[in-house]
Amino acid sequence: MIKTTLRALRDLFFPRNCLVCGCPLGAAEDSLCIPCAAGLPFTHLWKLPHNPLSDRLNARIEAPGEHYAYAAALLIYKSGSPYNKIPQALKYSYDRTAGRRFARLLGLRLREAAHFADVDLVVPVPLHWTRKFRRGYNQAEVIARAVAGALGASCDPRALRRRRRTKTQTRLSVEEKARNVASAFRAAPPRPGVRHILLIDDVLTTGATLTASFLALRSVYPLPVRISVATLSAVL
Repeated sequence: MIKTTLRALRDLFFPRNCLVCGCPLGAAEDSLCIPCAAGLPFTHLWKLPHNPLSDRLNARIEAPGEHYAYAAALLIYKSGSPYNKIPQALKYSYDRTAGRRFARLLGLRLREAAHFADVDLVVPVPLHWTRKFRRGYNQAEVIARAVAGALGASCDPRALRRRRRTKTQTRLSVEEKARNVASAFRAAPPRPGVRHILLIDDVLTTGATLTASFLALRSVYPLPVRISVATLSAVL
């Protein structure tokens, strides 16, 4: 009762709005209003070891003898969808609270899947230090820490380093994206005892950035260490 009253007073002086539709939130609502929360476009891909997202990623990796890489995303990222504002709020509007909330939801979904159950190291795709300095944080690291907490795994933001600053991927073609991030990442020396790495980013579109990150990790983590991928949202 006291907590609800305090939240109502906070909303009176500092109104909160739904990330998706922009309507005022009630005291019992977080980030989304009840109707928008009910309509979240979940992918449900975490339930399937083989799915269209993981097939796309594995087609890009094409490494002899490589494990089939599991891949999952929480939400569908679709052109014109108001739900795209959820990952955008973390990346462009500095809303780390909402980012952590949905990242934890992703982590809890992954925890339900047997093929993600043995993840023991979570690694975010890194930003170049100049971009991280300007933004103040790496959105993939915010997601990775929350996912790791839900999975009971370690999180290592230093496992990968971006060697050079790349162009923003937003307006590049599929081929340009691949060339843009080729050899852009370098992996730190491997941590002993790791069995299953989960690579994290905010949005998966073509998979170029995650493929380059995957290959950098594979250069220091030999088989049988498995490398999987998860994102907050994905273009399907």
